[in-house]
Amino acid sequence: YPQATMTLLLLLSVLGLAAGGKLLVVPVDGSHWLSMREVLDGLRQKGHEIVVVAPEASLHIKPTKNFVMKTYPVPFTQEEVDEHFRAFSQDVFKEGSLLERFMRRLQRLKKSAAMFLSSCTQLLYNKELVRYLEESKFDAVFTDPILPCGQILAEHLSVPSVFFLQQIPCGLEFEGTQCPNPPSYVPRLFTAYTDRMNFFQRVKNLIFDLLNYFLCDLIFEPYSKLASEFLRRDVMVLHLLRQASIWLMKLDFVLHYPRPLMPNMILVSGVNCAYKNLTQ
Repeated sequence: YPQATMTLLLLLSVLGLAAGGKLLVVPVDGSHWLSMREVLDGLRQKGHEIVVVAPEASLHIKPTKNFVMKTYPVPFTQEEVDEHFRAFSQDVFKEGSLLERFMRRLQRLKKSAAMFLSSCTQLLYNKELVRYLEESKFDAVFTDPILPCGQILAEHLSVPSVFFLQQIPCGLEFEGTQCPNPPSYVPRLFTAYTDRMNFFQRVKNLIFDLLNYFLCDLIFEPYSKLASEFLRRDVMVLHLLRQASIWLMKLDFVLHYPRPLMPNMILVSGVNCAYKNLTQ
C-alpha cells in the first residue's frame, strides 16, 4: 500500500515546511509500535528530528539510527514483559462464547492496564527526563491514544498532538472526536457482528455498548487521576483525547465496516503493511 504510506508521510510532513520539525514520540509497545516505526523511518528521511521515549523493558521498541531514544526505568523486567505479551497473543485465538471471550480478555486487559499505567507513572515523574523534554522545544507529539500518556505529556509541554491508531477498546475514539457511533449498524468490539444486524443482534450490540463503559472506567479512570495529579488540575481522559489535532486511523472501508468519520479523522490503512512490486 505505497499510496497510504505516502499520504501519511505527506500529512505529517507539514510539521516543518522549510526545515524538518522536531517530533516527540510516545509509543505503545507490541504490534502498535511496529506500524508506527515504519512511519518514523519515513519521517526521518524527510528530515525531521525524532525523539522516542520508551521504558527500559519493552517487547519491540529498540533503538535505531533513525531516531534518538530516551529510556526510563520501570518496576518490571524484560522477562515479565515477554511473558505478558506471549500470554496475551495466545488469548486472542482461544474460542468460547461472547461472555467467555469478553471476561477472558477483560482479565488480560486488567493486567496490561496495570503494567502500562506503572510505565506511564514512571515516565511522568522522571524529573530528569521531563526536564529534557521541556527544554527540547518539540513541535508536536506523535502518539498512540490507546494509552493517554503521550497526550498527558503534550498537555504539559503545550504542543499539538497527532494520534496514530486503529481503535480504542471501548470506542473512546468516537467520543474523543464527537463522532456519531450508532449501535444500530456500527458493530462493537468482540461481538463479531457486521454492519447488517437483525433486531436481536442490535439489542445485544447495545447491551455490549454498556459493558464498554465499564471497560472504559477500568482502563482509563486511573489515567484521569494520574493526569490530574501531574498537570495539577482536574482532567478527564476524554478531555485529553479531544485536544488532538489529527486522528490518523489505520482503517479502510475495504477491510472494515462502514462507520461515520469526522473531518480530522484520516484513514491511513495499509501504512503498516509490507509491500513489494509484483510481476505481471
